[in-house]
Amino acid sequence: MRVLGVDPGLTRCGVGVVEGVAGRPLTMLGVGVVRTSADAELGHRLVAVEQGIEAWLDEYRPEYVAVERVFSQHNVRTVMGTAQASAVAMLCAARRGLPVALHTPSEVKAAVTGSGRADKAQVGAMVTRLLRLDAPPRPADAADALALAICHIWRAPAVNRLQQAQAAHRQAQVSSRKVTR
Repeated sequence: MRVLGVDPGLTRCGVGVVEGVAGRPLTMLGVGVVRTSADAELGHRLVAVEQGIEAWLDEYRPEYVAVERVFSQHNVRTVMGTAQASAVAMLCAARRGLPVALHTPSEVKAAVTGSGRADKAQVGAMVTRLLRLDAPPRPADAADALALAICHIWRAPAVNRLQQAQAAHRQAQVSSRKVTR
């Protein structure tokens, strides 16, 4: 499975591609940051984020895109920019028919470090260890993007089984209604 992880942001949008399957060593294929100037007009910044993500999709051809789920923050400007960059990432994936998974920051931290309250340094250290890198990716947005991809690879099999079970349950309910009529 090849996953593009996106840590959305308008100034720094972390991107990272990880390949592998749960239970086996993972491989980092690429990591970086799509940057925009805080002085640029919002529309131009969103276009720059879109172009950057499209370039990553073109180069690495992921099967899935994992995006950090936007959560409530005290700083409305920050959460708005994060939500806008997140929407751009989802749009780019949808345009190509790629499935998108949203993971909360605490879900990613728990998957990668074992604790949903891990700090940035702990996440970076575990990403470095899990991907057998010489040093933590910088800036932290890049490490977070890799952590998102790792989280998705590890959690996707369980989520898929759950979705299949739910679909089978719904189908059984529909079938039982037809029989009783």
